[in-house]
Amino acid sequence: MIIEYESKYNEQVKDLLVELQQYLVELDKEKFNIVSKEYKEKYFEKTLESIKNNNGKMLLYIENEKVIGLVIGIVNNERIASYDFEAPKRGRVTELVVNKEYRGKKIGEKLLIEIQNYLKSIGCEKILIAVFGYNNEAIHFYEKNGYHIRMIDMIDN
Repeated sequence: MIIEYESKYNEQVKDLLVELQQYLVELDKEKFNIVSKEYKEKYFEKTLESIKNNNGKMLLYIENEKVIGLVIGIVNNERIASYDFEAPKRGRVTELVVNKEYRGKKIGEKLLIEIQNYLKSIGCEKILIAVFGYNNEAIHFYEKNGYHIRMIDMIDN
């Protein structure tokens, strides 16, 4: 069942965010990503602040009072028109994680659809998702769900 974030699930949400960061640490060939002692609390605070300040929403996938997945979406920007760039109002999925024991059961797809519906309902015409370059599973997941690569960051050896 998908619900809006409730504070009673704070510790479980923090644990899922740590699980995602640990996964990225394992993938990181340069070893820039870390999980510091203060990561769990600081990143959670930063996440809630971003949701509040950017008309965002956190959705939780719950089974038997256990949070097994979450997705976070925010408004990335209002419509932009300048001398070199024109873009519609865009949303951004900042986090999507499903507990590793529950992956492969379409939970991520259900969460993605729900956050897309929310962002579209508040006028977002496009949705952005940043994916860590080494996270091939995530890239494949998003491509399968209608996304394509627009920007690529490269780093020297």
